[in-house]
Amino acid sequence: MTLMPPVPFKNTLNRVVAGAFILGSVMAMSMSSASAQAIETNAREAFIMDFDTGAVLLDKEGDTLTEPASMTKMMTVHMLFKYIKDGRVSMDDTFHVSEKAWRKGGSKMFVEVNSNVSVSDLLHGIIVQSGNDAAIVVAEGLGGSEEAFAEAMTEEARAIGMTKSVFKNATGWPAEGHLVTVRDLAILARDTIRNFPDLYELYSVKEFTYNGIRQPNRNPLLGTSAGVDGLKTGHTEAAGYGLTASAERDDRRLILVVNGLDSVRERRTESQKLLDWGFREFDNYDLFAEGETVSSANVWLGSEPKVDLVADKEVLLTLPRTASRDMKVSVVYEGPVPAPISQGDQIAMLKVEVPDQDTIEFPLYAAHDVGRLGFVGRIGAAIKYLLWGANG
Repeated sequence: MTLMPPVPFKNTLNRVVAGAFILGSVMAMSMSSASAQAIETNAREAFIMDFDTGAVLLDKEGDTLTEPASMTKMMTVHMLFKYIKDGRVSMDDTFHVSEKAWRKGGSKMFVEVNSNVSVSDLLHGIIVQSGNDAAIVVAEGLGGSEEAFAEAMTEEARAIGMTKSVFKNATGWPAEGHLVTVRDLAILARDTIRNFPDLYELYSVKEFTYNGIRQPNRNPLLGTSAGVDGLKTGHTEAAGYGLTASAERDDRRLILVVNGLDSVRERRTESQKLLDWGFREFDNYDLFAEGETVSSANVWLGSEPKVDLVADKEVLLTLPRTASRDMKVSVVYEGPVPAPISQGDQIAMLKVEVPDQDTIEFPLYAAHDVGRLGFVGRIGAAIKYLLWGANG
């Protein structure tokens, strides 16, 4: 058994780093996130995700189907954002207000029947004022009918990784089978922020006036010290009080979803508490940059004795701050690796182990080509191996 040199790190965290053992087979890649930690919350469902890594910090009934209420409108907005980004719709385009949209109850933007409303105003009406009427106008404008648009919402949900949620309307109005999970809502928020960063800024608008009626944004943490800059509240009698929020502090962003709370006040205090906990207890650790040499692997019968190993993307981990002290990192591969080797060949796995957390693995690739020795060179290498072994 051969030991490789310890894996180097570019920062100064107090880590326990193991040598990399050469094993009989390469381990399968596992992109497991940090295991969710325990914190008490009054929310019936609660979920916290790190935006950059996708690591789950808190998971309370994250996969339980629940009524999303007006948090549904995040998907309505997401669909419209997609149309705008693709160039199929502009902010100056207008949609017609049907009698159905005008008559819809609940929270309203107060559009007028048979009027035409700009996409810009409709987005503000949905995001800031949580207008059910505005959401239906958008659904009918894009899908022809709210029912057809809801089917498209569900299809888009599957396309972005929301595995369980089903939409029956564009507003979140209670309807049989209109159910989501808080994990799926976090995935939706992450996808919105990642793919529509400029349009996402609309979620931070604090108030909007339409038809002479000024209404404030219902997000209770917007613009507070919590660092929240979006997204959407929800409430029905059956669902309780919910919130999907995203907050940024010191170049870290978290996504929070809570549902099933008892009051506006509890929604605000629980959300603040959970975000504070997530930022305080966890941090992101940048181990290696994309393309940075992580280690090297021994080569068998090659024109070079070793090949450098690199990651094809940034190696960034979200971990509890206390757990990082006992991190163990190793490189695992089947070796020595027979030549020839082409740049980009997957050679090894970078394995990160932290007590009480799921093991995380990243693939490592050859940084350069390594040719095969000629006949004479191979004979010489074989003799050397017989006389001195792999370390000769």
